[in-house]
Amino acid sequence: MAILLSHATAATMTKGYGLIDDAAVVCDGAQILWVGQMYELPQTYRSLPEQDCQGRLVTPGLIDCHSHIVFGGHRAAEFEMRLNGASYEEVARAGGGILSTVTATRAASEADLLASALARADLMIAAGATTIEVKSGYGLTVLDELKMLRVARQIGEHRPVQVQTTHLAAHAIPPEYKENPDAYIDQVAIPSLHAAYAEELIDTVDAFCEGIAFSPAQVQRLFDVARAMGLQIKLHAEQLSDLKGAVLAANMGALSCDHVEYIGPDGVEAMARAGSVAVILPGAFYTLRETQMPPIAAFRAAGVPMAVATDFNPGSSPVASLPLAMNMACTLFRMTPLEALQGTTTHAARALGLTDRGQIAPGLRADLCIWDATHPAELSYRIGATPLHARIFGGQIDA
Repeated sequence: MAILLSHATAATMTKGYGLIDDAAVVCDGAQILWVGQMYELPQTYRSLPEQDCQGRLVTPGLIDCHSHIVFGGHRAAEFEMRLNGASYEEVARAGGGILSTVTATRAASEADLLASALARADLMIAAGATTIEVKSGYGLTVLDELKMLRVARQIGEHRPVQVQTTHLAAHAIPPEYKENPDAYIDQVAIPSLHAAYAEELIDTVDAFCEGIAFSPAQVQRLFDVARAMGLQIKLHAEQLSDLKGAVLAANMGALSCDHVEYIGPDGVEAMARAGSVAVILPGAFYTLRETQMPPIAAFRAAGVPMAVATDFNPGSSPVASLPLAMNMACTLFRMTPLEALQGTTTHAARALGLTDRGQIAPGLRADLCIWDATHPAELSYRIGATPLHARIFGGQIDA
């Protein structure tokens, strides 16, 4: 059913904010049909069912391009440990961190994981998300990784949101493979990738390249298999140290390198050359009280597109709101409100390899947000308040 959004302040994100005052947006089912100023609206569209925006800001639907919302349990106790002086690496090496979530996730049923994931997805949707990426990586067995990916796929069947699923079996080394991570790659990560691909459960493949996780050589072996399958790759890179994971991933054509606090000039150059997106994750920086900031100015100077995501996960970033992540990116990293909004729309779409969303333009998906705001900078300016008036997913309005 076609609808007309009238009298909007539209941030089309087609060139900068791409602001159009007193704008109209025509949606024909799940597709945007027309956008422009009200006085230019063709007569044929003036009789459509109308949603009067009364000057409110309309943006593309927000895209969360990095999240881990399928998991069992919680890690509030580790939050307290860190506040008492333990570092992220100390928690991980003591068997906590990701591995504590692995234990809870393995013990949880598929139904239990889905129920908790839907509750988290509801929080993301309420903050304006229309597309979310969801990773596996807390199962770390073939069966449990598949369980997580099946749950991630089901989120989009139960909620008005599109889910992109990412295979992240190379997220951590489980205790049973602690002394032989190469065997884990061969016996779990690669076989689970084959199995998930056969069940059509994955859109992209990711890994954690870090001293407490997997080496560049181990990541490359996994990525070689993914690329042979025709799958796109992403990488958790340079979060805690510079292992040159971003150089590896960019040279392999990665869609994105995520975290990248410790990336060096060679990594920035490789990403610029490859067109890889830097996914900025301020929630983890904030929660872990890190001090090494990603090189925002270097990314700007090199023309590396920057996305912003929540990294919603139980340990290092229990953040559900993209507008809050945008505020953090601006306040902590000195990104501009324009960069933050590009980071959750156009550049986030690029980080997921999606070309049909992220802007308000004819032919793109009719995923939109109507905000109780009049200028896009308000979305990054407010702390903890999400002024979402209504959300449109696939041309359908939900308040």
